[in-house]
Amino acid sequence: MSAASHTHLVVLTGAGVSAESGIPTFRAADGLWENHHVEDVATPEAFLRNPDLVLRFYNERRRGVMKAQPNAGHKALADFESQMQVSVITQNIDDLHERAGSTSVLHLHGEILKARGVDDDERLYDLDGADIHLGDLTAQGYQLRPHVVWFGEAVPAMEEAARITSQADILLVIGTSLAVYPAASLVSMRRDGTPVLLVDPNEPHAAYRNLSHIQHPASTGVPIALDRVLEFAMRGHKF
Repeated sequence: MSAASHTHLVVLTGAGVSAESGIPTFRAADGLWENHHVEDVATPEAFLRNPDLVLRFYNERRRGVMKAQPNAGHKALADFESQMQVSVITQNIDDLHERAGSTSVLHLHGEILKARGVDDDERLYDLDGADIHLGDLTAQGYQLRPHVVWFGEAVPAMEEAARITSQADILLVIGTSLAVYPAASLVSMRRDGTPVLLVDPNEPHAAYRNLSHIQHPASTGVPIALDRVLEFAMRGHKF
């Protein structure tokens, strides 16, 4: 059994991973997401104010996810499970990691292919790509809503994400500038001395510019990064 097989790689992925599969990033520079202001479609207040608009917006996003396919970055991560333990913590609400074959995926911000009832966080429903409409209720009589974390809502998976990150032997960050909290704070939750490698075509947030940085999109940068991870695990070389 190789030294690498005893290594635990924890991967934090952001919108840049799925962007290459045709899924728009969450926030554009102009503050719009698919021609909508974020506060009009991605907050609890928006859902109270205009639930029909919010449901239609996420129905469109869900259709886009169903059409999208995993890219080379997703596939490389899934294939790397043959080399070592890989845990993926993703900020993305799509299922492209799972479709690529990754077996350990934690969604920080929920999953768009699932629904839950308003005021009922416990029961989840697989949508199988179906739309949600006003009047679609749970058995308990709650209106269904997308199983996603909106701005202003708590991130229930954060505690589990912090636990996983604290167990990492190597931390790989892909497709995020590390500017969005609380997800960005996960980097600081690793054990002292745990190496971090960043894959993103853009410069990271100023607080993280000391990280080893592969300035590529995920499809080309992830294979490069994984070669370095394997080399590090086998020989302990610096990134």
